[in-house]
Amino acid sequence: MATKFTASQSVEIAVPQQPIPIQHYLRQPQRLVNALVDNKRIQQLSEEVFRLKMRPLTFMSLSIQPTVDMRVWAESNGAIYLRSVGCEILGVEYINQRFALNLQGHLSPYQFSTGTRLQGKADLEVQVELPPPFSFTPKPILEATGNSLLKSVLLTVKQRLLHQLLADYRNWVSSQTRQQAIGNNSTELQILNIE
Repeated sequence: MATKFTASQSVEIAVPQQPIPIQHYLRQPQRLVNALVDNKRIQQLSEEVFRLKMRPLTFMSLSIQPTVDMRVWAESNGAIYLRSVGCEILGVEYINQRFALNLQGHLSPYQFSTGTRLQGKADLEVQVELPPPFSFTPKPILEATGNSLLKSVLLTVKQRLLHQLLADYRNWVSSQTRQQAIGNNSTELQILNIE
């Protein structure tokens, strides 16, 4: 019998004022993926689809390592959406064949009188048919343990987002403004050479 686990996590981030609005940064979904997950655990499959190799998770005495394929895309208003499109459990074939993961999330910029804020939410749902002896464990205990595990996964992602996103945004803005300055200087040099 399949057991279902769920977790949700909301986030709100105040965005410091920068010369380039964060909406421009958010139009590059791969930057968000890199802010969420360590580079060594990401494989880009296409422009919008990324394979994320998660750290091993321990559920009761079972150790599993999910690999999730996620589609990440941006709308013209700067909102970013993500949705899982595939999942594989490494290490335990029994569970891999009886495992379904559904992850949906979004992150959108909103303008307030005090500045820009990013607001987002992620919903994670897992359905799995557990092998014996887990199938004999009372369902409330399984669900509490599973929900707690999913909540800790989303909380880890949220913490990383809070710390990495704004740092990466600042780095991106400074590299963009440096490139613009170099471009402006070379234009001025060309004008000087003509005269």
